[in-house]
Amino acid sequence: MLLVSASEKFNTVTLPLLPVTDFWPVTIASSVAEARRRMVNAAFDLILINSPLPDDVGVDFAEEVCAGSDAGVLLLIRSELYEETYYKVLPAGVIALPKPTNRQMISQSLRVLCAIRERLRSMRRKQATVEEKIEELRLVNRAKWLLIECLHMTEADAQRYITRQAMEQRTGKREIAESVIRTYQ
Repeated sequence: MLLVSASEKFNTVTLPLLPVTDFWPVTIASSVAEARRRMVNAAFDLILINSPLPDDVGVDFAEEVCAGSDAGVLLLIRSELYEETYYKVLPAGVIALPKPTNRQMISQSLRVLCAIRERLRSMRRKQATVEEKIEELRLVNRAKWLLIECLHMTEADAQRYITRQAMEQRTGKREIAESVIRTYQ
């Protein structure tokens, strides 16, 4: 977790809301520039931004983080700027809370962010699996067409050949397709 806040008082009040079992390690940055430097060296699951910061309000930074990573972002903004800021950052996926706020609201918002983050992770894993399957299908189809072209097989024969080779060699169709592509290309 990355806590971006220039206020020592806020940090002192907020750190007890971040139990080690859920939010470890907590890294503190006192400015947007420092937060960006820390993000170069580490990936963060959650980012809590206490606006304003010495070098920026933090709104653009919150949007950038959401656009460029899977991190959940909670932005605390002064109440007089809240309405305008909320509608600006909502499309980017930033959760905004008006200041002052109570500890319970911050804690609940962080828990919601954790749940959203886990859901995003699950969706990313599913997406990666689907992309791998699509890539395997592309390779198998490419190999089939090479077998059809070079060995004058029918499409059904080429499919059976790849499937049989995969079973006989106890490997996946992807490995057989890659071998066929290397051989006939």
